[in-house]
Order: sequence, then structure tokens, then C-alpha cells
Amino acid sequence: MVGGVASFVGAKILGPRLGKYDENGKSRAIPGHNLTNAALGVFILWFCWFGFNGGSTVSAEGDATLVTLGSIFFTTNLAAACATVAVMIITWVRYKKPDVSMTLNGSLAGLVAITAGTDLVTPVGAAAIGIIAGFIVVFGIEFIDKVLRVDDPVGAIGVHGMCGASGTLMVGLFSATEYSYAGGTMSKGLFYGGGLRLLGIEAIGVFSVIAWVTVSMFLVFTLINKTVGLRASREDEIMGLDISEHGLESAYADFVSSDYVNTFAVAAAGEAAPVNGTVPIDKALPVQILTATTSAASDIKFTKIEIIMKQNKFEALKNALDKVGITGMTVSNVLGYGIQGGRTEFYRGIEVETHLLPKVKVEIVISRIPVRTVIDIAKKVLYTGNIGDGKIFIYDVENIVKVRTGEEGYEALQDVE
Repeated sequence: MVGGVASFVGAKILGPRLGKYDENGKSRAIPGHNLTNAALGVFILWFCWFGFNGGSTVSAEGDATLVTLGSIFFTTNLAAACATVAVMIITWVRYKKPDVSMTLNGSLAGLVAITAGTDLVTPVGAAAIGIIAGFIVVFGIEFIDKVLRVDDPVGAIGVHGMCGASGTLMVGLFSATEYSYAGGTMSKGLFYGGGLRLLGIEAIGVFSVIAWVTVSMFLVFTLINKTVGLRASREDEIMGLDISEHGLESAYADFVSSDYVNTFAVAAAGEAAPVNGTVPIDKALPVQILTATTSAASDIKFTKIEIIMKQNKFEALKNALDKVGITGMTVSNVLGYGIQGGRTEFYRGIEVETHLLPKVKVEIVISRIPVRTVIDIAKKVLYTGNIGDGKIFIYDVENIVKVRTGEEGYEALQDVE
């Protein structure tokens, strides 16, 4: 909870990222760059939480301690699992699709919420705490973003602040254990016949810590902001701190092949980039340029067919075209949308404005094979009856030139040495 409150104070003083809110104050979605890494991080945290909660017993000696450890491990995992499923269902109902990013936040919300009472609650109580945390994190993150307009890119305020506070308060509701401590005996929670005493103690602790952290972190962040500065410059924020702080085009720059970099470095210097297997023009294959006066091949009509389609249909189309003799094609991954304007997506409860959809563009040029044959094959393979099946564009081609040999016309499409 301390970290979540500190995050709120810092984010409020720092202000939102450029472009996060429009001129009317409406929140814009800024999706993270790597959801796979985010998921990996969540599962690493989930695994380590067993040591975090279980390790709070300090020792693992004696039957009573081992029984407590087993209970802690179970309630920790159960709350996280219930919160994960709860958030998945909530976002599925609200946004028509399960929000992966928010569901990952749900896993952490369950882990945070169960931590305070992990050794005191029953499995039923742990499940209830996890489900409640799921609702808190979904609507809490939306409230912080849309209503308070505090830019919290990773949802730390909702996950740690809100779920940390509510999880501590829920000890006063779901504690099924009466235990002794140096100052006396602590009663059970409200739902287990203990009355309001424990809930009141937890509430005093929560609100006193929130007040202390708010004041102290306000002073700390204000001091930093007034001295060395808390925020990067506008130019650095737009360009990216990978460049300004580390001199990298991106965090993945070091993974680019040195051959790839050298090729572009040579080309940028105005020299010919090295190409394997280059053949001098005087040693290229003998060529007979086909023109309207020298070859009957000039009567052959060339047609370019461009197909925009769903990514998962490419292999089926390629195999179907291969069977009728079309083995040459240019394939590109593209983004775009049709008249429908693309599908609506949500990221942590915020509608993503971009409507560009991932597609594959296939370009082929044919001569002898009938155009209608290719069209019929494409329609048969790509058809699902749903919006977004794709489009087929037909173009007339005036001429074709093979760069390596200089051949033109029909012969340029052949690959006979």
C-alpha cells in the first residue's frame, strides 16, 4: 500500500505523459510494447510471492509452523487465481473481449490483497478476497485514469495502493483466527463473530499510514522537482530515453546483426552495399529483349493481382496457388482497415483509438494462367463470411524487366537459365 500511495503522489506531481489526454480531458490508451514480457514478469512475481508470504513465518521448524506454511501457500495462490479469473470475466463482459493486460494486473491484485491476512483466513475467505480485489483493480484503475486523470502506466496505484489498503481492511472482515501477541489477544474478523474491533484497528493502521506516506512523499517529490527536476524534457520524452540516456535507437539495438548494420552503414555512406553472388552485366545470361516487333510473346497479357487478407489465411492461399503453377509472389505484412473502420479495442478500460488491423498483402504477376482462376481460388480460400475477409485488386501491367539478366516481357517471368 505504501508503494501505491507513493506512486499516486509522484504521478500526480509528475503529470501525464504527452498525448495521454486530449483537449477535452478524455483518456487515450497507450498500450505497452511487449505483453509477453509483462506476462512473464507477472508469473515471476506470482512464484516469488510464495517466498514473500511464506517467508514471513521467519522459520520452517516444527509441525505447527509447517502447517501454517502450507495454509499460507494455499491462500496466497487461491486469492491470486480467483482475482485473475474474476478480472478476465469482468473485462470480457464490459469490453466484449478479455483484456489480457488488465487480467495480469488482476493476478497481482489478488496477491497484494491476500498478503496482510494470508495466515489468518480460510480458503473461502481467500477466494472472496481475491474476487473482491478483482473488482477493485478494474474499476479502481479506470477511476484513477478517467476521473482523477492521474497517468499510471502500469496500474501500480490500483494494484498496490487500492488493493493493499482493501486487503488490509479485509483482515478485519475475513480473519478466522484468534491469536495472541505481546499486547494481548486479537479477536477474529467481523464475518467470524469477532465484531468491529479488528476492523477498526486495521482501519486506523491503513489511514494513518496513508496520511504519513502522502505528506512525506509530497515533500520528497516536490523537493526533487524544484531542484534536479522530476521529469525528462519534452524533446527527450518524444524521442525516447533509450536515445537520450543510453545512445540506443531502442532497447533492442544490441540484438541487431552486425552484418545487417554494416550493410546499411555502407549504403548510407554512398557506396554500393555488398550483395552476395553479384554477376557483372557483361557476363549475365544472354538476353533477347522481346518487343512488339520481334516476338509473338508481346501478345501475352500481363496482370498484377494484389490480395489483402487475414494473416492466418496466408499458408492456405500460398499452397492453393502453388498447385496451379504460381510460385512467385511478394508478401508484405501491412496495417489497414476497410469501410467498417476496424474493430474497437480496449486497453485497461480505455478505448484504443487506432483502427489499423494487421493484414497480409500478396502481390503476384501472371501471364498464361487465367486471372479468373486466381480470383476463384482466392475467394474460395479466404472466404469466411465475416467482415475483414479481404479484397482482391486487379491491375494491367505494361511490361516486366528482370534486373539480373535484362530480359523483358514474358521471358522476364521465367527462371530458365
